[in-house]
Amino acid sequence: MTALGAASPDPVAARSELLFRLFAFYLRWKVGNAFHAVRLSGLDPAAAPGAFPPDRPIILFSNHPSWWDPAIYMLLANLRFRGRPGFGPMDLESLGRYGFFRKLGIFGIDRSGAGGARRFLSVARQVLSGCSGRNGRAMLWVTAEGAFTDPRRRPVRLRPGIAHLAALMPDALLVPMAIEYVFWNESRPELLLRIGAPIAAHGRLRAADWMPRLEHALGETMDRLAEDAQSRDPQAFTRLVSGTVGVGGVYDLWRRAKAWLSGRRFVAAHEPTRDVGS
Repeated sequence: MTALGAASPDPVAARSELLFRLFAFYLRWKVGNAFHAVRLSGLDPAAAPGAFPPDRPIILFSNHPSWWDPAIYMLLANLRFRGRPGFGPMDLESLGRYGFFRKLGIFGIDRSGAGGARRFLSVARQVLSGCSGRNGRAMLWVTAEGAFTDPRRRPVRLRPGIAHLAALMPDALLVPMAIEYVFWNESRPELLLRIGAPIAAHGRLRAADWMPRLEHALGETMDRLAEDAQSRDPQAFTRLVSGTVGVGGVYDLWRRAKAWLSGRRFVAAHEPTRDVGS
């Protein structure tokens, strides 16, 4: 029996880095088929690795507009935080149906009572305090609003667990991330992310003091992403994943045939744009 009990397996022992990598490879394909592109603005960990010291664990917290969000955490972890073991909570009942996710760093939380909040804090402290990879200490993924919420809703309101965790983990970096799913000029949507400036935790603030700071940081990051999204300018972003272009089906077959008959190169995109790749 682990310290977490027989019914609650140790998420560090359960996680498989190999299976996580394989699943992230599948996610890249899956997301590429569902979206025109995955784009990142704000702070890019690949361009500014010094902003994320390897000796400090990371708590990456975001808004929660879609059921895609947990998968996006895993994809981003593989693309921009590779080598840091990642973990995240999931409703215990849902995890019972998708037990394989335990191998990917997902641990179960019973959201029906106070016991779930205590377990979240206990497991989060365990993985952030004691787990490291070849490129740094662990990271925790938290959809901090706790329920599906439109990204335009203001003021931003977070569940209290993230603030309690900030007070309990004085060596952690709290990193706000905004997520939006928007349509631009193609038949498939853009998946847009923005990473805000890390906030260094410390032991001088109570959870009640942390909450408005974290809500403000995430709200500001979401506002900046909304401005980026409204610009409809791909050059304001770094493209992390290139997805599907064109309409598909008979329409694209017809366009392809017309291009071939006229001797022109077929371009599937509705409106080709200059892009900034990763």
